[in-house]
Amino acid sequence: MTNETPAGDGAEEILAVNDITVTYRRPGRSLLTAVDGVSLSLRRSEVLGLVGESGCGKSTTARAVCGLEPLTSGSVLFNGEPVSPLSMKRRPKHLLGIQMVFQNPYASLNPRRRIGSQIEDGLGLNRQRDAWNVNELLEKVGLHPSDRDKYPHQFSGGQRQRIAIARAIGTGPDLLIGDEPIASLDASLQQRVAALMRDLAIQAGSGLLFISHDLAIVRTIADRVAVMNRGIIEEEGPVDTVWRHPTSAYARRLLAAIPVADGLGKLPGLPTRRQN
Repeated sequence: MTNETPAGDGAEEILAVNDITVTYRRPGRSLLTAVDGVSLSLRRSEVLGLVGESGCGKSTTARAVCGLEPLTSGSVLFNGEPVSPLSMKRRPKHLLGIQMVFQNPYASLNPRRRIGSQIEDGLGLNRQRDAWNVNELLEKVGLHPSDRDKYPHQFSGGQRQRIAIARAIGTGPDLLIGDEPIASLDASLQQRVAALMRDLAIQAGSGLLFISHDLAIVRTIADRVAVMNRGIIEEEGPVDTVWRHPTSAYARRLLAAIPVADGLGKLPGLPTRRQN
């Protein structure tokens, strides 16, 4: 199950986002452009971080990539074929290789079905039928095989998120999208879940588009990063290059806002508590 091809210039491109725009018409008001001319690419066994402030268009971009949001212009190619908007019709077979992990895992799990059955649904889409089984996936995400007989409400938020990841990985996706998948988790779990998504995606030979406003975690798991602001990509490149030598003023401000522990039990910039 290990992948022998490292991400790099020779790795297979699985996602090409070409100058996409997503525009909404607000009742009685002017048009709102949520995504404005965004272009991205992603290769197999590569992690691309998409970062920016809340409301900058990250989630809209993710939804457009997987067909949940119709494009106003531009195109999205997955394995060289266009991504069509989701509809009531059956999803084209070639697009089943795109899987998404949402910020709210409970909303994506059926509360009336045991989690083992829901993970089995994903395994049914996997072209390599013997790549995983339910028990292996549960253990991979830090749960016990006996948990397969429980319902979603019997798990914590962090456990439900890991179940959602297990189900997505079980399909054998070529592209895994995490849309703020750690935002609702405890701080102690965020790094573990982010690293888990990276490890499982690379082990499966997938590409991972990881969307987050937590720049510190993105730096630890991503190969490349794209910085988004007001619907456009301000800067994109290898993580270390962007962190050490950001070229846009917005990227510099965003990176400068990352809290740094000073060993005194307080964040920089906060006033010192007065002693009585």
